Amino acid sequence: MTYGFMDVALTPAVRSAQAEMGADRLWSDFKGHREFDRFSANETAFMAERDSFYIASVSETGWPYVQHRGGPPGFLKVLDDRTLAFVDYRGNRQYISTGNLMANDRACLFVMSYPSRSRLKIYAHVEKLALDADPALTAKVIDETYGAKAERIFRLRLVAFDWNCPQHILPRFTEAEARAASQSLLERIAQLERENAALRARIDTEPTD
Repeated sequence: MTYGFMDVALTPAVRSAQAEMGADRLWSDFKGHREFDRFSANETAFMAERDSFYIASVSETGWPYVQHRGGPPGFLKVLDDRTLAFVDYRGNRQYISTGNLMANDRACLFVMSYPSRSRLKIYAHVEKLALDADPALTAKVIDETYGAKAERIFRLRLVAFDWNCPQHILPRFTEAEARAASQSLLERIAQLERENAALRARIDTEPTD
């Protein structure tokens, strides 16, 4: 059985490194189903909740570059089971990823959920589109309420994806996630504060000897 993501990732140098560490047989004789070349409802739901991801590209000179991309939750859209798209919002205007992808359309994405210690990694070919190139696509992926300037759309054709194990991923929470997780505690504190204020008011109005 082949292993879709590793079929792309494995090169002679990678195989040599695996052999040096005694791990080459893990992947050359892999048993199971790991040919993930179509997104399922699981990946779609996972990406619908993410507000950022990391994308790696390579320049004409061979140097890799990793860029953080952010937006409103769900801005990385699953258009169908083999296609993603996202609006690229203005940042520091270096355009390194944009330039790299114009020269070499191969990219790798890491989509993270730190609270659940989950990491979805994706190999894809990336196409740069002007905002007016496909009005229907633009309408589907853009969020007019998001306070940032949209500059272009990237459409990604899936090659393979895989899920990583949670080892070494430390849980981290956004302000909104922390607030939601502590909401019941905050409500209980507010209730106790109201009760405490009522007791103090009662004490203050009671006659003293």
